[in-house]
Amino acid sequence: MQGKGQVSGSDLRKQRELLQKEYEYEKELYRQQLEQQGIERRIRQGMCWYPVHAGGSRYNSLNQFTAEVCRSKADETEHVFEYGRPVCFFRLLGDGSVRYFNFPAVVSYVRDNKMVVVLPGPHVLAELNTTVDLGVQLYFDDTSYKVMFSALQEVMETTEGRLAHLREVLSGNRPALKRDLRPLSFPWLNPSQQDAVNQVLAVKEVAVVHGPPGTGKTTTLVEAIFETLHREAQVMVCAQSNTAVDWISEKLTDRGINVLRIGNPTRVNDKMLAFTYERRFEAHPDYPELWTLRKAVREMLGRLRKGGRSERESMRNHLSKLNLRIQELEIRIDAGLFAEARVIACTLVGSANRLLEKKRFSSLFIDEAAQALEAACWIPIGRADRVILAGDHCQLPPTVKCPEALRGGLGKTLLEKVAVSQPDVVSLLNIQYRMNDDIMRFSSHWFYHDELQAAAEVHGRGILDFDTAVCWIDTTDFEFDEKCTGEGTGRFNTGEAELLIRQLKDYMERIGSARILDEQIDFGLISPYRAQVYYLRSLLKKDVFFRPFRHLISVHTVDGFQGQERDVILISLVRANEQGRIGFLGDVRRMNVAMTRARMKLLIFGDVATLTRHPFYKALYEYCSAL
Repeated sequence: MQGKGQVSGSDLRKQRELLQKEYEYEKELYRQQLEQQGIERRIRQGMCWYPVHAGGSRYNSLNQFTAEVCRSKADETEHVFEYGRPVCFFRLLGDGSVRYFNFPAVVSYVRDNKMVVVLPGPHVLAELNTTVDLGVQLYFDDTSYKVMFSALQEVMETTEGRLAHLREVLSGNRPALKRDLRPLSFPWLNPSQQDAVNQVLAVKEVAVVHGPPGTGKTTTLVEAIFETLHREAQVMVCAQSNTAVDWISEKLTDRGINVLRIGNPTRVNDKMLAFTYERRFEAHPDYPELWTLRKAVREMLGRLRKGGRSERESMRNHLSKLNLRIQELEIRIDAGLFAEARVIACTLVGSANRLLEKKRFSSLFIDEAAQALEAACWIPIGRADRVILAGDHCQLPPTVKCPEALRGGLGKTLLEKVAVSQPDVVSLLNIQYRMNDDIMRFSSHWFYHDELQAAAEVHGRGILDFDTAVCWIDTTDFEFDEKCTGEGTGRFNTGEAELLIRQLKDYMERIGSARILDEQIDFGLISPYRAQVYYLRSLLKKDVFFRPFRHLISVHTVDGFQGQERDVILISLVRANEQGRIGFLGDVRRMNVAMTRARMKLLIFGDVATLTRHPFYKALYEYCSAL
């Protein structure tokens, strides 16, 4: 009979094997894209910018040489460039072939049509500035995989200490323990939120804050962190994505908490930059001296190559003294920044940053844990004494590209496993403050065992009198056909998109232009398929009716709307075929996300004959028809 430690070890070995399959699959996918796909297709997939031009440059606080790279033409195409991802530059030759530059580069931050990249040095920028037909694309990133493999190896091999104990508790082999604490009262929170905060304070190893849409998960998590900091000097806060880290960090700073953000934020504004490590480093009183010394070293190294023998020896001695002083200042500034911070915030992979070496934390909070691979969660857990997982495993899952790895269970998250193996540490937030009750009720029934309640202030909220909050507009009789983009899984449905735009215009006319602008009523158009998103955007641009309202209309994929909400949501499901094939619409968690973005009005466009062969869509259509 296997011991409990052996069971957890075998599960982790399986995780490593599945992660290896995902790594190899993604690497091969990148190779095929590079060899077989043209520039235009790579641009549409969001992994390439072309044409671009290089802009201003500077040395950042980490003494890295950085340069701006801008798209030469304004482009709203969604892309997947983000902080920390490696990129490569290329030149498009006259015969259509591509010549890649042989030097590494890493994204420092991205905003709109501009990104800042870390380059090896000024000599590289000179080469980019003299290149015509310049482009930049994502390079296959194995850094995150290396860090995840390393974390899994560490947790598998450990035999004693806190990490070994956490491994057994999180895998369900040992019971999760709690302190006997008198519950605190937080009158500004609802009862389920108060229970969640008290649970976080009481647990010794792990807690799960399960936050369905609109239930105030971030509010609850911020309160739990705030209360924890009354008992602990410093905590770590992580999330899978930079956007999620930025969001929780901003809410913490609003509470007056000193946050040190490791890694540049994705929403680049003064408020966000103010708590990054780089900006804090540059604002330190010792930084001007450090900057002057670094500049002197760079200039001296340039002269060193040209000077005579005796002169070089003298400069080397001087360089040695300067570098010692630089090191002293860097250590002093770094120590001061970490000593002042109450919260260290970073992505899961970012927790392996060299700045965090040998750092330990009493408590680790992982937000959006239901979107993170288990292996990624183990990276910061290795630095912590206890862990609080927050998220909703009934919404978007982690991204897993390899079908075999997905079937094997790579997409099953640590949050899901703990929720099953340690149900006593799970707190469900059950009052939502976003949706009209009719919009909420189907989601509550299908995903949350009818446990959600609409707060009184949103229960019957609506825009028009005698309006139905949820409508399914059946496109079957229109005989619209889905079309394939030619890229395998890409789908779009022009007839359905055009119908949606007509219905949007009709609904806006019923509300009235003046009221929309006065009350800033906003609209979201969602499709699971990127090709349909692009087509919807093109239709909106062509129609002058929508020009005054463009700032109030957003069009994105389901992933692009994660964490957002709008007064009115319109969903285009695209699929329409005689075989009843619905592809990844079969993962109904995506539909849960899409539907629950709506505050007051939800319009679903879909071919009933195709979609209702699936039990979820059949039940949803029947629910809408009965309203």
